[in-house]
Amino acid sequence: MPVERPSPVPGPGEVLIRVAAAGVNRPDALQRRGSYPAPPGASDIPGLEVAGTIVGVGPAGPASGDGPTLRVGDDVAALVAGGGYAELCTAPAVQCLRVPAGLDLVAAGAIPETAFTVWSNVFDHGRLRPGESVLIHGGSSGIGTLAIQLAHVLGSRVLTTAGSARKCAACERLGADRAINYRETDFVAAVREATGGRGVDVVLDMVGGDYLPRNIAILAVEGRLVQIALQGGATALLNMVPLLTKRLTITASTLRAQSVAEKGAIAAAVDANVWPLLESGAVKPVIHATFPLRSAADAHRLLESGEHIGKIVLTV
Repeated sequence: MPVERPSPVPGPGEVLIRVAAAGVNRPDALQRRGSYPAPPGASDIPGLEVAGTIVGVGPAGPASGDGPTLRVGDDVAALVAGGGYAELCTAPAVQCLRVPAGLDLVAAGAIPETAFTVWSNVFDHGRLRPGESVLIHGGSSGIGTLAIQLAHVLGSRVLTTAGSARKCAACERLGADRAINYRETDFVAAVREATGGRGVDVVLDMVGGDYLPRNIAILAVEGRLVQIALQGGATALLNMVPLLTKRLTITASTLRAQSVAEKGAIAAAVDANVWPLLESGAVKPVIHATFPLRSAADAHRLLESGEHIGKIVLTV
């Protein structure tokens, strides 16, 4: 049920945004269930990404560090540590980007958390380069649909997993060279067959658990496993011999707990590398459904059903 809260006040280096749209993400559902609390100092209201119009700036000015110069009236998409499911939300200015030309605020609300996550993990930590191959687990998710498009547009061969024929078809329309229905096919065997036994250069995984040794098995020499969530469990047994013989790298991160400065650096990279692709139309946010803010519970039910393809967005 909607409740009244005092209007948030922007602090130094922050802006106040009148929210038009807020993306719905799996961490929001985890927070609702009590297993992913907001970090210290962040709002306890769910919501990690918003789009809207700046209606106020903090006392130290509209920006801090090397971020953009933002003013009242600017339309922005912002990554936040919490507070997105509201009419008003504060955000560090360095975590705000002007809405890409050609996109409305609802579309922009589906972008920040996904774009920051994909760019920093697949292309920064994972070092995916043109001509390389990548396996993206959960290709029909919000993260998966953007990761497929970016990897494809930037010149990589894309394999992905999804849980139905409908989802696999959607992934291939977005640019996946091969979509594997993991409910019907062993993805390890499918990747080996698709790569002639070589394996892939990068794996983006949000499952964890018993996927770990299977991901290691399909990495090519000098391959990189990028772990961004643990939906299948936080522990696994791992034979480390392949790490040595194939010179593998395992990297992992969470976005929410990173500092404002770290997120600001990611924002700058997203602005330089992802925003032009959104503005040209080469990459587009995939929005499965929108719900009014008062129906956030319905949005969470859809998210947890797993039936969606792409993002779910709340409109304010």
